[in-house]
Amino acid sequence: MMTDSMRRIATFCLTLALGVAGVQSAHADEPSVRVKTAVVALKEVTETLAAFGVLDPDPDQVLSLSLPHAGLINRIWVRLGQRVKSGDRLLEVITAPDARMQYLQAQSAVDYARRELERQKRLLGEQLSTKAQVDAAKKNLQDAMVTLKALQQRGQGVEKETLRAPMDGIITRLDLSQGQRVQADTTAMLIAAEQRLIARLGVEPEDLAKVQAGTPVSITSVFVPSVTITTKIREVHAMINPATHLVEVLAPIPEAQIDHLVLGSRILSRIQLASRRALVVPRSAVLWGSGQAYVYIIDAGKARRVPVKPGVDDGDLIEVSGALKAGDAVVVSGNYELSDGMAIRETP
Repeated sequence: MMTDSMRRIATFCLTLALGVAGVQSAHADEPSVRVKTAVVALKEVTETLAAFGVLDPDPDQVLSLSLPHAGLINRIWVRLGQRVKSGDRLLEVITAPDARMQYLQAQSAVDYARRELERQKRLLGEQLSTKAQVDAAKKNLQDAMVTLKALQQRGQGVEKETLRAPMDGIITRLDLSQGQRVQADTTAMLIAAEQRLIARLGVEPEDLAKVQAGTPVSITSVFVPSVTITTKIREVHAMINPATHLVEVLAPIPEAQIDHLVLGSRILSRIQLASRRALVVPRSAVLWGSGQAYVYIIDAGKARRVPVKPGVDDGDLIEVSGALKAGDAVVVSGNYELSDGMAIRETP
């Protein structure tokens, strides 16, 4: 027969069992999200400045080829962008009649001055001339010979002249066409050294104070994004380019790295500025809401929302600052489904 004491003990045990079951049921009904996490790390980060540009020939290694005399362009053997070797034929020019006549007149002047000198010497021997007259004849001959030599150097002594490449390079400018009549000293073309390229970059004026000669820069061609070239800035210009409204920055391309590049290619550069140690997380960990960046960290099995301020972004990792520390577990997958305080189930 059950006594009152036994009956009270039985009632207490039943109540306790029901309470435990209720708690377990409540935990079983609580929503949770399966997530993946990563560890907040402390690493060296480098602030970078992105700048677009183009690959140009090094201006210090561009040769301007001019026509020494007036004439007619009879043939052109090269085209814009063509590679040439030293000694290759470039163009043929027929000497203009006026230029040819000038040379023939100079030649006649030399012949006359030479005969006149011989005559004065003969008259001096016959005491019919003076030493001063002989000296004057010598001077006239020297002047005539100098004039003739100058015209010969300008090519006016030949009816046709073939201009040849003075060095290996690329034709970067061609201002002539076949059949064109040209004047003396007309620029025919520009030849750039093929192995000497330069990155011409554009920087916003407000960022100019961060950039200086010697600053490291990495360059990637739009056509060959898998190849990255490392170099340093050589020149920082002091005026805005009226065509781009940017300030030009020049960086030479190392000769050992130009094989994968094409003159005139569009490029993307990242100018490396200051470096510092900072907290970084995977880029997928950072979410945005109401104009504020935030991450979820794991705190006692629950998600805790932590506002952060993003910093340097290298594509894989991003710098963050806020109420978190190195070693914290931050959610990188499943974080879009979380809310503050929600239970989580971590995926191995």
